[in-house]
Amino acid sequence: MSAQITIPYMEKELSWLSFNERVLQEAADPENPVIERVRFLGIFSNNQDEFFRVRVADLRRRILIAEAKGGGQRSRTLMAEINSKVLALTTQFDEIYRQLLLDLARRNIFLVNETQLSDNQGNWLKRHFRDKIRRHIIPVLLTKDTRLDKCLEDGITYLTTEIRHNDTVQYAFIPVPSGKLPRFVQLPSEGGKTKKTLILLDNIIRHCLNELFEGIIEFDSLRCYSMKLTRDAEYDLSDEIELSLLEKMSSGLKQRLTAEPVRLVHDREMPETMLEVLRNALGIANFDSVTPGGRYHNFRDFMSFPNPGRKYLEHKKLPALSTRQFTDYKTGFEAISAGDVLLYYPYHKFSHLTEWLRQAAYDPAVRVIKINIYRVASKSQVINTLTDAVKNGKDVTVVVELRARFDEEANIEWARHLTDAGVKVSFGVPSLKIHSKLCLISRVEDGELVNYAHVGTGNFHEKTAKVYTDYALFTKHPEITREVETVFDFIEHPYRRVKFLHLLVSPVDSRRKLYSLIDREVQNKLAGQPSGITLKVNNLVDTGLIKKLYDASRNGVKVRLIIRGMCALLPGVPGVSDNIKAISVVDRFLEHPRVMVFENGGEPKVFITSADWMGRNIDNRIEVGCPIYAPRLKQQVLDMLNIQWQDTTKARVINRFQDNQYVSRGNRKKIRSQVAIYDYLVEAEQKPLAQ
Repeated sequence: MSAQITIPYMEKELSWLSFNERVLQEAADPENPVIERVRFLGIFSNNQDEFFRVRVADLRRRILIAEAKGGGQRSRTLMAEINSKVLALTTQFDEIYRQLLLDLARRNIFLVNETQLSDNQGNWLKRHFRDKIRRHIIPVLLTKDTRLDKCLEDGITYLTTEIRHNDTVQYAFIPVPSGKLPRFVQLPSEGGKTKKTLILLDNIIRHCLNELFEGIIEFDSLRCYSMKLTRDAEYDLSDEIELSLLEKMSSGLKQRLTAEPVRLVHDREMPETMLEVLRNALGIANFDSVTPGGRYHNFRDFMSFPNPGRKYLEHKKLPALSTRQFTDYKTGFEAISAGDVLLYYPYHKFSHLTEWLRQAAYDPAVRVIKINIYRVASKSQVINTLTDAVKNGKDVTVVVELRARFDEEANIEWARHLTDAGVKVSFGVPSLKIHSKLCLISRVEDGELVNYAHVGTGNFHEKTAKVYTDYALFTKHPEITREVETVFDFIEHPYRRVKFLHLLVSPVDSRRKLYSLIDREVQNKLAGQPSGITLKVNNLVDTGLIKKLYDASRNGVKVRLIIRGMCALLPGVPGVSDNIKAISVVDRFLEHPRVMVFENGGEPKVFITSADWMGRNIDNRIEVGCPIYAPRLKQQVLDMLNIQWQDTTKARVINRFQDNQYVSRGNRKKIRSQVAIYDYLVEAEQKPLAQ
């Protein structure tokens, strides 16, 4: 815990590692289908990479700055705790992986290495290597002039190869081209059709290692060991006025390619002499993470681990639902005019949104379309529809957030594509990321311009809408749509004073309104009226909001927290957070919506929002929270929150020990909330649509 903060507070980096440990628990859970367990290893690894690129890199910068001023001990202590926890998780990971290989084998799926090949398989792989793989590989040779820290790319697995000839030793670094080729190759069947054999691309290269050097470099022997470098994902944007934001972002992304290394993961079997060569060539500082691991890295590729076996080895599909909220009407505009619509992805079809946009693109009554873009799919139907709308004479404005981490390059290209198509592209406020999930469509009805709005918790992204849970509200409510329009105006003219009566808008008024809503629950409790707070977010780390929740707890207000990721608040601390309970649900879908419920004296106020409870979301981004007014929709949100709170299968307790114990089932019914919510929505589709 931080010595500088007087309230009980868990360092967010350690809390994040606790979250990723929950992901690793899913890989270890024998109740999950074996293919899904392997894929959870990929999710864990992908998360861990981002953790080092962002959070550890930030801590590393803090150490460098503090040391320049003669301090830094506290940050160094935290770094040591992080490295210790990472090492423990890596050990767990390796053991789970070994067990999963056995579990796969029991189901006639074999993941083999280059030493386990039959002669036929070995010969087939040599032909496959020459035909499909070799063209993508150019080794990097280490010489006295090689700047290895500038040559090796972030997040790529390299086979560090020792080349011995006579009395000389040379080193080469062979990239595993998994970004260009499938990481897994299925070998021709042997021993019956039921036996499926897969091999990693890494091991194909090992099997054919000689062919990369024969005739080019003389050698007596070759041996190789894997490694991966993780770089700082931050970058500096030039302050030169003549550069556009687009040019600054492009320059910044180039910096990321050669940014300082923050982690070196290597095969634990790598000889010490080879490791020392790596450390020296890369300039790895003594506080950076040098992590011994298994033979393979970039386990993120295991997120796409194929299933060559039976269907039961994966989760049974939950087909996305068509909702009568839309299908009972001829157009999306008619449906929204009949009453507010609330979708919950991935349970509902994302195509309801894209169909509404498609209709708007050629509806003669539609005049204006405005939308925020933070992340979109690589083949985005949303983007294509917006460009088609321009062809039909619509006034289309797209606010593109160029600084969406790890999507910057894609968003730069989308911005250029949209501009070329005649769309008005705005990059918003230079000092504020735009993270709101808004769309506004203005349509002429009875001679007047009428607004329709979308306010969501997730991105306009077809792919993530299949695996992330998120809310999307469609409304014609005149005051809410007017305020959504004001948000777009604020993005274009941030110097203007604005006021919101319905929406919670960061950085304008979110903090003040959230403090007021929490204070109101305290007042109601002290007055003997119904009180309580239920909060569902990805991350809860803002100290000001945590203090407010502690204050509510001390005054007897019951607080329920459903936190997927980081939770710096410590529940159950005597005299501080006795009335706060927290759980985290990790399951087949990634929990992504942000929902806030305030009991409000027995008339609950329910909000969905794009903002987590982090300082950056409250004070340094444009975020929008929206009340749910329609009684039926409000009750649905409350019901689904209650279902999740009652989860006895995939919910873990968040406590001050961060030990990720599963919620005790006791005599209660076995409830897996994500499946139960799907069943709830199936049943809801059978009920009348009265608002």
